[in-house]
Amino acid sequence: MNILFIHQNYLAQYKHFFDWLVTKGGHRIVFVTQRADMKASPSHAVVTYKPDHATNSDSYALTKDFEQCCANGLKVVDICTQLDVKGFKPDIILGHTGWGEMLFIKKVWPDVPTLSYFEYYFTETGGAVGYDPEFPIADTLQYILQARNATNHLSHLECDLGQTATNWQHQGYPEALRDKIEVIHEGIRTDVCVPNSDAFVTLGRLKRAVTRDDEVFTYMARNMEPVRGFHIFMRALPKILAARPNARVLIIGGDQVSYGRSLKDGQTYRSMLEQELGDSVDWDRVHFLGLVAYKDFLSVIQISRCHIYLTVPFVPSWSMMESMSMGATLVSSKVPPIEEIIEDGKTGFLVDFLDPEALATKVIDVLEHPDNYKDVGLAARQHIVETYDFKTVILEKQIKMINSILPEIHHLSM
Repeated sequence: MNILFIHQNYLAQYKHFFDWLVTKGGHRIVFVTQRADMKASPSHAVVTYKPDHATNSDSYALTKDFEQCCANGLKVVDICTQLDVKGFKPDIILGHTGWGEMLFIKKVWPDVPTLSYFEYYFTETGGAVGYDPEFPIADTLQYILQARNATNHLSHLECDLGQTATNWQHQGYPEALRDKIEVIHEGIRTDVCVPNSDAFVTLGRLKRAVTRDDEVFTYMARNMEPVRGFHIFMRALPKILAARPNARVLIIGGDQVSYGRSLKDGQTYRSMLEQELGDSVDWDRVHFLGLVAYKDFLSVIQISRCHIYLTVPFVPSWSMMESMSMGATLVSSKVPPIEEIIEDGKTGFLVDFLDPEALATKVIDVLEHPDNYKDVGLAARQHIVETYDFKTVILEKQIKMINSILPEIHHLSM
């Protein structure tokens, strides 16, 4: 079967399913992406692109996002037209809608089944925007957010079926769009994300490795920013470190901004919080690891006595569920969709996102009494294995979803 994937950041939500297809073999696979560093392999072709048009600071705010999405979509059309001329016609197309890459795909292949990934519907209430009063929204933002959904709506018209990861994300879409979107998470490799009592992490500042015998707690986000509660986490540090004089914190994340607004004059949220906290924190026990390789992320979580995952109501990070799969004791935000995944007191602990004191109190208790919380980590792993394991739970659902829009001659099998 000929299969076309489209995602500006390569693999992403498709990683596990893509890897399974490649391992199974027997398919001709093409991946269209903006990632210029991605190369083809014997198992699949990669086509990289740059849009022919880019918005700038003078672009009109309400249409700026859609303008860029249209540029992306038009470039993808050009690529697909060239693929068609060269003899590649997909039997199915899987692509993410967020950057406009699926907007015009039916203009090239109107009869090809299309499964589109719908990640987030923008709204000024009930989601990421405006949740934290420290970061109030501008008066015009409600109109900008509504305008951003133009890509969602037009992509919905163009697809045969949609997919999203959680019930909360699904409910965020208007009722008129929901019937065409199925809720199926992309899955967690629980055979990779496993507990490991022998794990260790080498810290240059200590000139020795730290293990589960050390009192380590952790925080991770792709980038250290308010949407993922970095400011809340940092403001909890003075109390945690004062109460636990032998504890150290390992922090994974970059200094950029993935979601929300950047600070002025090139300042980062890390530098802002370091300046705010000053000498109230014992910085010798705070270890910023930056962005790390995946295997190193696994080791960091595997030695963690308590893992902190914070977020406003927004798309949950894979790292949170991977940490649960590794048996970590999580302290997280009491917000949707986290409440959909973590049962407070059973598979983790939920605290008010806006309350660093409550966060600190809970983390201190977990650090002080680790034996009291072993069952929570075990229950967290069991929940992820039973509900989100890619191989034993999610793959079958994904195949069923795909087959529902494919002619029987092309049906996938396990």
